[in-house]
Amino acid sequence: MNRKYELVYIVSPDATEGQVAELHGQVEAVVQRLGGQIDKTENWGRRRLAYEIGRHKEGIYVLDVITGSGELMKEIERRLKVYDTVIRQLTVRVDEAERVAGHKRTTRTEASRRRRVARGLPPDRQAGEGQRGEFEDDRDDRFELGEDLR
Repeated sequence: MNRKYELVYIVSPDATEGQVAELHGQVEAVVQRLGGQIDKTENWGRRRLAYEIGRHKEGIYVLDVITGSGELMKEIERRLKVYDTVIRQLTVRVDEAERVAGHKRTTRTEASRRRRVARGLPPDRQAGEGQRGEFEDDRDDRFELGEDLR
């Protein structure tokens, strides 16, 4: 069963851009060989680590969003552990979280539509309806006091 995963790995700051690209190429080769697909790749560049890992205080972060099986992710993790240039890696399954968030969004929208219909309003918000924008004036002109009442 194909699922969506986010793989973040931290490469040693001593590694060159060529080494990072080669490592990413090897990850791509494993993904393609085992029938997965890389949906997105982001190289976040050199960043300070939250805590020191070994002697490293910085690292090069790389994010891959991968669609594939659990066996594919096990193989990628196993291969990343072998490389000396990889300081840490983390794999997170995100399809379940997206499903839960989508379900909550749908439930919240349906409840909002029911409340609006019960109040005699159209089910969906109309243009200009709702919360004020950040640039609108906070004053409400209906409650302005005349000069003689101040």
